[in-house]
Amino acid sequence: MESLKEKVLEQIALAKQASRQMALLSRAEKDKALAAIGEQLQADSDVILAANEQDLAKAEADGQPASYLDRLRLTPDRIRDLVDGLQQLISLEDPVGQSMDQWMRPNGLVIEQVRVPLGVIGMVYEARPNVTIDAAAIALKTGNAIVLRGSHSAVSSNLALVSSIRAGLLRVGISSEAVQYLPFAEHASVDILCTANGLIDVIIPRGGAGLINRVLEISSVPVLETGVGNCHIFIDQTASYEMAHAIVINAKTSRPAVCNAAETLLLHREWPFAHQADLLKQLIEAGVEVRACAQTKALHTKLSAQLKPACESDWDAEFSDLILAVRTVDTLADAIQHIAKHSTGHSEAIITEDDDAARRFLTTVDSTTVYHNASTRFTDGGEFGFGAEIGISTQKLHARGPMGLPALTSYKYVVRGTGQIR
Repeated sequence: MESLKEKVLEQIALAKQASRQMALLSRAEKDKALAAIGEQLQADSDVILAANEQDLAKAEADGQPASYLDRLRLTPDRIRDLVDGLQQLISLEDPVGQSMDQWMRPNGLVIEQVRVPLGVIGMVYEARPNVTIDAAAIALKTGNAIVLRGSHSAVSSNLALVSSIRAGLLRVGISSEAVQYLPFAEHASVDILCTANGLIDVIIPRGGAGLINRVLEISSVPVLETGVGNCHIFIDQTASYEMAHAIVINAKTSRPAVCNAAETLLLHREWPFAHQADLLKQLIEAGVEVRACAQTKALHTKLSAQLKPACESDWDAEFSDLILAVRTVDTLADAIQHIAKHSTGHSEAIITEDDDAARRFLTTVDSTTVYHNASTRFTDGGEFGFGAEIGISTQKLHARGPMGLPALTSYKYVVRGTGQIR
């Protein structure tokens, strides 16, 4: 009987072999494959939804919270959204083969920098079946093979989705081995994936802090880190109430389980008291559990019973739920200092009518995306016009922020000569 390591490495080796075909495909061939996958998803939607129901039933029996179930759930509308996403991906330019730069040396050599696929991507992620389609599709569009390892709580959904992907590839004559899924419950399968040097070119973890930190600790393969989203909104003293209300409610309540949702609200002490009180009341009425610092509770005695006291760990939390930490600060500098101490480097926003304050915030705050008078919920590949993303990187090398198609490529130098020697 094959060991777990042998089984995992066998699948990775198949992806490696298929990656050589993927790197040679034209844009037309890759787009045809994406269209076939979309058609297959629609044809298989009943099977996919039935598999998803199995995962949901098990998650409910295990007592998983509503936010977890929402991330896990597939619906006919969500499958249609996945198919629409494939169509949008088809419309995007293929970065592979693009000339990034070109120059001639004094000796006549012409040097060109050209985008190429990364090769084989290892993707480790949690209970979001949509990531299975998104990641595989973006990998295919950029000429990469991919090895997927999702949460075992979504294994039935993920296997059904991957079955449709592979069937779509076969329909257009592309090796189905370019998309692999590791169905093993053992955490050791992640360890094997992350240490498959020479077979895997990059690992992308996408999930909570525990998953990301685990991958960073064990991986000997380069990691493209997608970060946890402890996102902040700072309301300056000059902020418009209508704007602040709309942005905060949107950033916290539209989809609280996503990484670009706001987790901490910083209130300038001198923003009008009535505005503060009304916003806190509106948040509570929207079902948000407000965890307030002692100063905020002391200022808003009428709401004090409805404001839960914040503890120190709340300032570092990604709640992924209808929970918001609120702190009152005396100055813009205090807000920036708080963000510097507690931010995960994802997305931060300032709401202000003071251009100098906005400029200072946007210049000083060191996160992938900083906003002036806009919701943090826009940190997304689609919203940025990238058309697709495989995750949001909070690191600074290779890729930062929403990672669109170019982030799934590397480059090589193509040098053309006329017989030059050195």
